[in-house]
Amino acid sequence: MSANRQKEHQSFETFWPFYLQEHSKPATRNMHYVGTSLVVLIALYSVLTTNWLLFLAMPLAGYFFAWIAHWRIEKNRPATFTYPLWSLIADFKMWGLWLTGRLKPELQKAGVEDA
Repeated sequence: MSANRQKEHQSFETFWPFYLQEHSKPATRNMHYVGTSLVVLIALYSVLTTNWLLFLAMPLAGYFFAWIAHWRIEKNRPATFTYPLWSLIADFKMWGLWLTGRLKPELQKAGVEDA
């Protein structure tokens, strides 16, 4: 458990660097990108085909890859269990920054060495 884990975050601004620190290994982030990309693809496909039941698969697709990464690679407890909404927002923020090539400075600001 990291020292920051015990600190309660009162704002997303303090949570964001903590979230990045909890995703310090590139392999963990890569697994998150796979899960988040699948969530977006499932949502798009569901809307395009009007198959609304596919929305039920979104949490499974997203959390499966993320939780495997935390337990097997990062060896920590997913922040989702403590901060569910901020974790969801942070996951999409991390994914968007990664897609646009702007994640590295954020990782560096958070003190993530594997940036």
